[in-house]
Amino acid sequence: MKKNIYTTSIIVTLLLVLTSCKFNQNEVIDAAHNSRNSLDWAGTYIGILPCADCEGIKNQVTLNTDETYELSYLFIGKSDTPFVTSGTFKWNDAGSQITLQDEGFPIRYKVGEGKLFQLDIDGNPITGELANMYILTKIAP
Repeated sequence: MKKNIYTTSIIVTLLLVLTSCKFNQNEVIDAAHNSRNSLDWAGTYIGILPCADCEGIKNQVTLNTDETYELSYLFIGKSDTPFVTSGTFKWNDAGSQITLQDEGFPIRYKVGEGKLFQLDIDGNPITGELANMYILTKIAP
């Protein structure tokens, strides 16, 4: 009798654990909250990007609420005049990444809390030992 109660207790416990795990796996993520509508993303971001033949590239991006931007590159140690471009940017369907619309190749960023994470040309995170150098930090609202 005690053995049956013990076995029943174990089975009930396992069923509760498995049921709760199954429930969590099917949990729906709230699609209404993303970087676009949940973060204070408008503002100016700055960082120093790696450079093969200079000390670094000072990269400054200003994002405006009307989905326009200004992008500035300064090649440190090579030039005192930054290269400046501006245009519009577009959000991805998930509202987590932006693409700067430019005449050249697209520049993509994942938008985080007070940070822009530059992505590769295919929209994937940059990896490797220099990955942290592709993060821009917000300096002004």
